[in-house]
Amino acid sequence: MANNHTDAPLLQCSNSSDEQPLDLTHRTGTIWTAIAHIITGVMGAGVLSLGWSLAQLGWLFGPPAILVFAAVTLVSTTILSDCYLSPHSEHGPDRNASFLQAVSYYLGEKSQWICAVLLNESLYGNDIAYTIATATSMRAILKSNCYHEEGHDAGCTYPDSIYMLLFGLVQIVVSQIPNFHNMAWLSAVAAIMSFAYSTIGLGLGLANVIVNEEIKGSIGGVPAASAVDKLMLVFQGLGDIAFAYPYSIILLEIQDTLKPPSETKTMKKASRSAILITTVFYLCCGSFGYAAFGNNTPGNLLTGFGFYEPYWLVDLANACVILHLVGGYQVFSQPVFALVETWFSERYPESHFVNGFYQLKLPLVTTFQLNPFRLCFRMLYVVSTTGIAMLFPFFNQVLGVLGALNFWPLVVYFPVEMYFVQRKILPWSRKWIALKTFSFGCFLVSAVGFVGSLEGLIMAKLS
Repeated sequence: MANNHTDAPLLQCSNSSDEQPLDLTHRTGTIWTAIAHIITGVMGAGVLSLGWSLAQLGWLFGPPAILVFAAVTLVSTTILSDCYLSPHSEHGPDRNASFLQAVSYYLGEKSQWICAVLLNESLYGNDIAYTIATATSMRAILKSNCYHEEGHDAGCTYPDSIYMLLFGLVQIVVSQIPNFHNMAWLSAVAAIMSFAYSTIGLGLGLANVIVNEEIKGSIGGVPAASAVDKLMLVFQGLGDIAFAYPYSIILLEIQDTLKPPSETKTMKKASRSAILITTVFYLCCGSFGYAAFGNNTPGNLLTGFGFYEPYWLVDLANACVILHLVGGYQVFSQPVFALVETWFSERYPESHFVNGFYQLKLPLVTTFQLNPFRLCFRMLYVVSTTGIAMLFPFFNQVLGVLGALNFWPLVVYFPVEMYFVQRKILPWSRKWIALKTFSFGCFLVSAVGFVGSLEGLIMAKLS
């Protein structure tokens, strides 16, 4: 599985310690850069829908559901971090520098192919969701200013499509960043932005609760016309929460940026810190959003216009969302870029189109290295995610489908199965039974979440 394609180090997997000195200079990350990468990838579009998710679940089940998903994510990332180095989880000497390569190393080629389909669908789907969320925030800024000037009853309507296209144009440029190791600055900026808009959303929700002088909402959540409709809304709420948390699919890529020799310990510390931070923000944003609006909680806390004033603060929050998702899009797209580019590079080593670099001089830039295949493939990738987002611009429903579809296989099943092999856990031992039970429980949650979210997406498209 090893390769010498230096422009796609995310997917390098050295099954020999002899190759490790060649790329030590690329792995200089610290716990702080790891936390920034995690928060950039996790605390994005999902946090904006948590108030709506709690409204579907109610006070009795909403906050506990967030805590349960946090615990599942912590268990998943802990056991997955142990699979980075092999055969020993701390001393290696071999590295599995991506989720897909770890699956190949521990579970074989058949599992690798199944995982590859799910993994790239998940990464691709996240970028579709981020495109929808960014366009919604762009539109919200214009609507906020319009409502401020014309009044809250004004007919301020703006199409989504143009803002999705603008975001796509930005991503075509940003996607030319060679790889994850060149993105620490972008992740740092994006992490700061995520804190900013989450804090603003939390503050606006708290202020609304204080002004209302009451905590809205109910034990059982939003009522529905029938028990089946209510069940579908609960399932969709679970799907949205499932989307908000997991980052297992990018964990090993992040871990591969860390400075040796203690990558596993550093990654576990970073995961614990990042999960704690995101859980506090998720609980506060979701709870204050639901407490402020009750059954009328909007699907997107910052763009559903539960908040009209102060309009400039709403604008600032949405601007932070946009800046954050520019970086978040790249966190999820870079592993796909690396996978495809590495495969073509190895398959067509003599091709100048695939492996050739050309010097391009631009104003204000001394030299820019242009690879024709990278330029075309990454541009096509961005165009396709933008096009699908324009076809299905339904924020909550898309988040729910993606979260539920990928939650069990990528967050639970594959990490658990790899952990069995890595730690040589015997079938029917206590740990084996405990982890199998854990995996089956998560499968049930993922299944019902997918059913509810898919039903919501179909109904939204038909309406």
